[in-house]
Formats: sequence, structure tokens, C-alpha cells
Amino acid sequence: MSTLHTLARFAPLLALLCWAAIIDFRERRIPNWLNLLLILSGIGQSLMPGSVLTLWQSMLGLAAAAVVPFLLFALGALGAGDVKLMAGVGAWLGPVPAVVVLIVEKVIGLTIVIAQAASQRRMRVLFRNSAVLAVNFLHVQDIGLEQTARTGRACRSVERPLPFAVPVLIAVVLVVVRVGAST
Repeated sequence: MSTLHTLARFAPLLALLCWAAIIDFRERRIPNWLNLLLILSGIGQSLMPGSVLTLWQSMLGLAAAAVVPFLLFALGALGAGDVKLMAGVGAWLGPVPAVVVLIVEKVIGLTIVIAQAASQRRMRVLFRNSAVLAVNFLHVQDIGLEQTARTGRACRSVERPLPFAVPVLIAVVLVVVRVGAST
């Protein structure tokens, strides 16, 4: 299957993610109606003739893609809209590609945050905050989840938080193109 054909197959997903990325970049939030549309269209596409996924795979993808972001949300590292956005991506792609998107998104997001911290001359703050968060995470049983979440919210290393939908969009494009190239 050609890359162009693959991108066309996922055009609704990509259009919704572009929309989410634009809103998230401007407002640092993703509207519930957009996330709901992403989730419902992902499930709906699994019911269409010729779909790549079954309904079961779509639902499993939804759940698999939401687990890690939900844990990060519980720690205060992500917003609720970010969790729902990834659930929608999972509904479109299924469980394995959705987990790959999560991994690729983390690498892209880390790269963006490092570049942002470097341009703002805040690398020392980034490394210090990262160390504090890692120690808190390792000792979450001793200090409690609420204290770990409070520390996470207090440790801002850059002026504006990363708009989650931007690296997700890039990761989805990369994964979709890779999946299309391998079929």
C-alpha cells in the first residue's frame, strides 16, 4: 500500500489531530467535543466495510492507549484531555500501534522540551526538576501519590507546558506512514 493511500485512509484521524494540535498549541487544552469525535470516529471506522480493525481491536486500542496517559494524569503530568486524545488515537489504530505512538510521542516530546529549555537557558532547572520527579516517583509508596502529583505540578522547567497534541500528531503520522510502508 502506498504512503499516500495510507495517509488517505487515516485522513479523518489526521484532520482531527491537526485540529487538536492547533487548539492545544494556542490554548494548552483539547476540547471534550473534539476528543469525543476522535473516539467515536475511531470506533465507527472499525465498523465500516474494509476497515483495518475490528470493533474489538478498536476498543482494545482505546483502552491500551489511555492507560499510561491516565497514570501520568494521576501524577499531574498530563491533562484529562490528553488522556482522551490518546484514547481516540487508540480507537483508530488499535493497541500495538497506539503503544508505539505513545513511545514515539515521548521521544518527540522530550526532544521539544529539551530544545525549549535550552533556548530559554533553563537546562539546569530541567535536569534538577527531572531528578526531583524521578526520586519522588521511586518513593511514591513512602510519600504518597498526592505528594508526588503536587511535586509534578510544581516542577515546571519551561515557560509554557508542551502542547501534548503536537508530538502526538507527529508520532501518529510517523507510525501511520511506517505501517503503510510495511503492508
